[in-house]
Amino acid sequence: MDMLNQWAEWLPVYLPGLLVSLQLTGLALLLGFPLGLLFAVMAEARKFPPLQWISFFFVEIGRGLPALVLLYLLYFSLPGVGITLTSLTTAVIAMTWNTGAYASEYFRAGIAAVPLGQREAALTSGLRGWTGFRAIILPQALRISTPPLAGLAVLVFQASALAFVIAVPELMSKAYEVSSISFEYLSAYLLAAVIYGSVTLVFLGLVRVLEWRLGRHLQRS
Repeated sequence: MDMLNQWAEWLPVYLPGLLVSLQLTGLALLLGFPLGLLFAVMAEARKFPPLQWISFFFVEIGRGLPALVLLYLLYFSLPGVGITLTSLTTAVIAMTWNTGAYASEYFRAGIAAVPLGQREAALTSGLRGWTGFRAIILPQALRISTPPLAGLAVLVFQASALAFVIAVPELMSKAYEVSSISFEYLSAYLLAAVIYGSVTLVFLGLVRVLEWRLGRHLQRS
């Protein structure tokens, strides 16, 4: 019971950190998913190799560098070239880049998964180039990509804990703050783990519901 009493006492301290974690996650997804879609479309622009190379450059850096390294690189390097950003802004940029890079691969997989017959149907209907891609291919690719993107959202929330290293006042930083004052390290970090786990379970439940609904929709169509 002592631990439960501690948790009840500390919870008001943790909640603002959880809100910052959710805010960081929301911004990374809100900006990262459209960025990933843009990278995927650029990668499909076979008639414009420069766009493909730009997409390749940003995607490979975003996927190749660990999110922690990207956070440090942006936070400590940008002031050296005269660009000073807040820790939260830096975390949003780093996580958006990382999210967009991984999301682009899901979008590309969705585009590749569209049956060849659909592409041929677009051509026979007179929908060529970007018009056919936007009207026929892209909507189906988005539907196919939705479940893995929802799963990615869970990983982005969990990765938001990394922002602690550049002093973003998110959930992990609150756990560190409480443990530094109380010296109850096990109890303090265990509460953070319970909160992360609880939110993750809610996310995963929503993903399962989304997959089920999309599965029924695909069966009907």
